Amino acid sequence: MFKEISAKEIKDNLIKAISEEWMLVSAGDQKGYNMMTASWGFAGEMWGNDSVIAMIRPQRYTMEFVDKSDYFTLSFYGDNKEIHKICGSKSGREVDKTALTGLSPVFSDGTVYFEQARMVLICKKQYVGSITEEGFTDKEPLRWYAEKDFHKMIIGKIEKVLIK
Repeated sequence: MFKEISAKEIKDNLIKAISEEWMLVSAGDQKGYNMMTASWGFAGEMWGNDSVIAMIRPQRYTMEFVDKSDYFTLSFYGDNKEIHKICGSKSGREVDKTALTGLSPVFSDGTVYFEQARMVLICKKQYVGSITEEGFTDKEPLRWYAEKDFHKMIIGKIEKVLIK
């Protein structure tokens, strides 16, 4: 059973949770949704709101749902990397990731998350913009973009935090 807390009550080190535990970025509704593993992102204060930035490459299927939706979620699963092996390597265009992972979708607040999560951030999309090659003052990170498929940054206002 989830309990709602404020973003400022999160006890986790979100830098560690995102980079080491990883997360699912999810968007959509009962008519269609997708989720993907992510290990890059940010959390902090933006425009007077507790906010996150999710990073999604434009060709990812999840990006189609984020583009169509007003809300998205970031969800965390502890040390369960099996979910991430599937959601980080398979496309929802080709397989049913929900069936492969055994995740149980919950449709609430205009988006989707999964019952198995230990923590869920429900976020209202506020800004979507692309990283550009011209913006790099340090060229070293360009090694991540051999295909020139620069991530989109999705800034979301954290509207709810659900924990177990």
